[in-house]
Amino acid sequence: MRALMIFLDGIGLGPNDPETNPFAVANTPTLNSLANGYRWLANTGRQVSERAVFLPADPCMGVPGRPQSGTGQASIFTGRNVPQLLGKHYGPKPDSATRALLARDNLFKQVVSRGESAALLEAYPASWHRAIDSGRRLRSSYQLAAHVAGIRILNQEDLLRGDALPVDWTGEHWPRNQGRETLPRRHPHDAGVHLVRLAQRHTFSLFAHWPSDVIGHRGTLDEAIALLERFDEVMAGVLQAWEYSEGMIIICSDHGNMEHIGDRRHTLNDVPVVVIGKGRECFDEDFHSLADIAPRIQDVLFAPATTQRRASAKEADRR
Repeated sequence: MRALMIFLDGIGLGPNDPETNPFAVANTPTLNSLANGYRWLANTGRQVSERAVFLPADPCMGVPGRPQSGTGQASIFTGRNVPQLLGKHYGPKPDSATRALLARDNLFKQVVSRGESAALLEAYPASWHRAIDSGRRLRSSYQLAAHVAGIRILNQEDLLRGDALPVDWTGEHWPRNQGRETLPRRHPHDAGVHLVRLAQRHTFSLFAHWPSDVIGHRGTLDEAIALLERFDEVMAGVLQAWEYSEGMIIICSDHGNMEHIGDRRHTLNDVPVVVIGKGRECFDEDFHSLADIAPRIQDVLFAPATTQRRASAKEADRR
């Protein structure tokens, strides 16, 4: 069994408003097929099909205020209600308390501790690596989760070898000042196929796509529509290449944003969680929030070994 998570930063379930919500107007037949033919909107609700389970998830998790990336991503990868533990939403990068929770335990560490392979599948340019190494930039929560598990963050050389994908799928927006003139360009469908090939090397892998959040904060409706239509083509390639018997794909987000173009703030909307393939039935019952994602992935990959760990984590949260 293996699991591939495709994380889309800043994607929420908003109203059917073609003036502000790209999900209401974008041509996304593949994404719609994963929700029984419905668009990804606030009124879509829970949908179950032969292929996928589509679930709204609460990013607020009972804590007042607008959800933030630092604590939201940490909840996804620790399986704990991090805003509740901290008493606040925090972001975009994790604060010291969130970093401590991620260092203590997270989904990447769980996989690696069992002798299995885990990976981030997107590459980062040399400028990002220099900023991290110099301390001028902090890792996001998902990057930190991988780092503390001993997972190497990939770079341009990995991209050139075909061992990674650029964050925009196609390579069109990869920085041109990185010392190379020729970079691999892929059609979105081919990028989806290649993503599956990379994921098949690992028990758990993550591809994180943050341009959606950037567009949500300061982009246009047309840019958001183009991003969704590109992602729809990517997912067509993913679904063509993925063998359902080998495990599951999870599409998720940390908070809403891009579903309300024109308001730069994060929204209070639920976010979509889409589970495709074998193991998706684990998401059918008692699923409510971002903190419910990691325990179910662990159930699929490692059950029944995760039962005791989940009980211990709940006890720690009560203390």
